[in-house]
Amino acid sequence: MLRRLVARVFWACGRWTLTGEAAPTRPTVLIGAPHTSAWDFVLMLAIAWRLGIDIRWLGKKSLFAGWRGPIMRRLGGIPVDRAHPGHVVEEVVERVHAGEVFGLVVTPDGTRGRHEYWKSGFYRIARDTGMPVTLGFVDRTTMTTGLGPTFELTGDVPADMDRIRAFYADKAGFRPERRVEPRLRDEHPGDSVP
Repeated sequence: MLRRLVARVFWACGRWTLTGEAAPTRPTVLIGAPHTSAWDFVLMLAIAWRLGIDIRWLGKKSLFAGWRGPIMRRLGGIPVDRAHPGHVVEEVVERVHAGEVFGLVVTPDGTRGRHEYWKSGFYRIARDTGMPVTLGFVDRTTMTTGLGPTFELTGDVPADMDRIRAFYADKAGFRPERRVEPRLRDEHPGDSVP
């Protein structure tokens, strides 16, 4: 397969090292973090292609305009209308319930701008579909990238986020100065993600 060949060449010739856990054996919400650069996207594609993971990813609607649309969709992209972001959660849940099998790459720390919280869509999608989460990472300090553990979210938002925070505590991203601490706005004891 062409994608696997391209990925092998990328990993053989590049400065980055693919490390971590094996590919998940079932559909998963694959968190891509820290998301600090457009290069994160290239690395995540290289990981998925090397490990043979069929992925879909969420991207802002403008990425799919004009000639780029067919390319982005071919690479697994699902356009997100930022004026109605809740619709994409419903669409993904419908796809999974209809039997479509894929790994959904989500960058919950949002775009590369500075902000305080992660977006909670990944959490809602995982809970609504019954999919586990897989923690994907980029760490420029060690020049490593890959997959961490795959686990089920419990619905206890603070406990789940503590587990996610512990994993990402030593991961700096491609541009460490843009890293956002894994934290949801609704993360208080007894709260659930709407």
